[in-house]
Amino acid sequence: MIPSTLSVGGSSVPDMTDTPDRPSFDGTDLRGARFTSVDLTDAVFRRVRLRGAHIRGADLENVRMEGVEMFDVTIEGDVRNLTINGVEVTGYISDELDRREPDRLLLRPTTAEGYRTAWDLLERRWAETVERARALGPERLHESVDGEWSFVETQRHLLFVTDAWVRRGILREPEPWHPLDLPWDEMPEKPGIPRDRAVRPSLDEVLVPRAERQRIVRELVAGLTDERLDEEIEPLGGDSWPPVHVFKVRECLDVLIEEEWWHRRFAERDLAVLTGAATA
Repeated sequence: MIPSTLSVGGSSVPDMTDTPDRPSFDGTDLRGARFTSVDLTDAVFRRVRLRGAHIRGADLENVRMEGVEMFDVTIEGDVRNLTINGVEVTGYISDELDRREPDRLLLRPTTAEGYRTAWDLLERRWAETVERARALGPERLHESVDGEWSFVETQRHLLFVTDAWVRRGILREPEPWHPLDLPWDEMPEKPGIPRDRAVRPSLDEVLVPRAERQRIVRELVAGLTDERLDEEIEPLGGDSWPPVHVFKVRECLDVLIEEEWWHRRFAERDLAVLTGAATA
């Protein structure tokens, strides 16, 4: 059980004020509990222990933590405007990542030529990563590391990203989906969008439509102009992804580039684990 008073940061945290119309879990032992698709917006946590917690796919926008003890914490994700003890640290983090991986600077393009350079870089890097993955047996490419997507599932997700943000978003195809498309796990069900996690296609089966999507993007950016980047577009169709909203072409391409870069990075991370396990 959680003690009645937990000293955090040198001060005693006061009791929370009960809210009659909201559930309260005072003095409750929830160790090992699993919370999936749970809405905790505006929830209040006082005198709680989150040691060893694994939080994945969470929206932590506008979260405020005070008097916390945070040691040996790992954060992976889209982090912006993070202030620790009065210091905004995301700028420092971004600069350090740029120092470690200078190619990141090419992934923040502002001109049509910059987008061509960024996409060429991503295609070359992914070709290297796929070649590395082929060193593993076919079954290992369906293996998850720490609950993350397998290598094949990662390719399927990038099929979805291109179908959503390029074919539906920029090219305005109302139903661009491939049967192997895989949205992110927390996305609400959308009519017509596949999300079959049980199917186990081979890597080569997934790379055929993946190569076709890469070709579509390559041809799109080849003909891109600086003026086209600021062209406003609106996807066709009803309740789908991205939602019916006015986007600029550059906004759709930025999502694609971000997804391609980070998922390749995650894939390389997990391949290192799988390769190490295979040779151990």
